[in-house]
Amino acid sequence: MKKTAKKKTARSKTAADMRPHSAIMLDGPDRAPSRAMLYPTGFKKADFKKPIIGIASTWSNVTPCNMHIDELARESEAGANKAGGKAIVFNTITISDGISMGTEGMKYSLVSREVIADSIETVVGCECMDGYVAIGGCDKNMPGCMIAIARMNRPAVFVYGGTILPGCITGESKKLDIVSVFEAVGAHSNNKITDKGLEDITSCAIPGPGSCGGMYTANTMASAIEAMGMSLPGSSAQAAISPAKKRDSREAGAAVYNMLKKGIKPRD
Repeated sequence: MKKTAKKKTARSKTAADMRPHSAIMLDGPDRAPSRAMLYPTGFKKADFKKPIIGIASTWSNVTPCNMHIDELARESEAGANKAGGKAIVFNTITISDGISMGTEGMKYSLVSREVIADSIETVVGCECMDGYVAIGGCDKNMPGCMIAIARMNRPAVFVYGGTILPGCITGESKKLDIVSVFEAVGAHSNNKITDKGLEDITSCAIPGPGSCGGMYTANTMASAIEAMGMSLPGSSAQAAISPAKKRDSREAGAAVYNMLKKGIKPRD
């Protein structure tokens, strides 16, 4: 008699299965000192039985690419907590080679990628986080986040900080971005625009938070990361300041909890 093969179905993890790392740090009478350290940070008794989900934020006022990421981190925190996890927000550094290009500062640019990856891995590993969200929005912190995700191989989702909205000079309809400023520098050097004309473009080209508004490094990498399945569908095309980006950040926190529940890891 021919036997019919049974279809295998994915088994959801139990509450204990979802805490492979945090349980080691927090469970049992001997780990009471560790729990005591977390009560003042906002933990409640019930939180110690939830998976810890880190929120790696690259917030900084160094560059407009990252100046809003603290807000997105809080959205991811809320999403992870609502799903059933316990989120912990932490920060890493960022630099802007878009600002420092042409100076000695560029010697630090590529190095910063490794510092970012190392720092995220350090916090996630040291604090026994079960999974995490990594939020980046500039040329070096985005690959830095991804390097950490690949190394740690714990359930993780990347959130792109989003693109800058276009700027414009008051009373004019032409849209501006960072490339408009480079073009204005060339026009100024050829005496095609005045000092005031250059300053008008310089002061209006970047109106707020987000990564450079075009298919430059950040937006291209965001598209690649989404294509790899490491960020949520549609998230690479959202503006930094938009309801969609806040929603994406919340859903990323919830997605990590779901990955823990289903046992999905980046290298699977």
